[in-house]
Amino acid sequence: MSTVGHTKRITPAAIEAMKGQRPIVSLTAYTTPIARLLDPHCDLLLVGDSLGMVLYGMETTVGVTLDMMIAHGQAVMRGAKHACVIVDLPFGSYQESKEQAFRSAARILKETGCDGVKLEGGEEMAETVAFLTSRGIPVFGHVGLMPQQVNTTGGYRSLGRSDKEADKIRRDAKAISQAGAFAMVIEGTVEPLAREITAAVTIPTIGIGASAACDGQILVSDDMLGLFNDFKPRFVKHFAELAPMVSKAAEAYAEEVKARTFPALEHTFQPKK
Repeated sequence: MSTVGHTKRITPAAIEAMKGQRPIVSLTAYTTPIARLLDPHCDLLLVGDSLGMVLYGMETTVGVTLDMMIAHGQAVMRGAKHACVIVDLPFGSYQESKEQAFRSAARILKETGCDGVKLEGGEEMAETVAFLTSRGIPVFGHVGLMPQQVNTTGGYRSLGRSDKEADKIRRDAKAISQAGAFAMVIEGTVEPLAREITAAVTIPTIGIGASAACDGQILVSDDMLGLFNDFKPRFVKHFAELAPMVSKAAEAYAEEVKARTFPALEHTFQPKK
């Protein structure tokens, strides 16, 4: 019996091979319907722990659990047929040890069927990245601004302006690349530094609040669609303004319900004659 599988989905290896070829298109996805809409246009869909803020109203991503990530990973996998799907390892599920990281990552891959996991961290996580990749788990790295560390870094702010910060991000990116990650996010990092790192590392860099010179870009889909309006970071561009449309639709619905004009006869079921 052949063990060769057949899939049309873009693999982590294919993403890695896109370094220097063309820009890699990435967005976050958390639900089946949105995954279906984004999938044809994206190379990579990230089930990000940003869902804690976007979907659950949390102030940070720290409260997101492994069970939450798995549930949303399963939902996205039902809607994605083309893009490489990566699921975030949430805070507390991998930092304790490389063995803990493997157990968490293996559970995500088994229960969702996704293509790999993402974790935050640089030099301190390089051993964990190597441990995971050597055991068959593709890893998407994340350096620069790391939202899971927001409580120790003084909030959400751009990094790399000082020599000390810049040197640390350089070392982090090099360590994650050499440890075997197939790609990495560079977040909230000053443009010249992100450009420099992209040229220096051998794996694709995916920018968010970084540089157009990165090998690809990612945005939170709800930011891109103009659905999340609690705050708007400098690096976000609204490619649509859906929030006012949703509000106006709800207003129109409420008015028709109150006026008893909805449901009309054509929206109801009648007995057979």
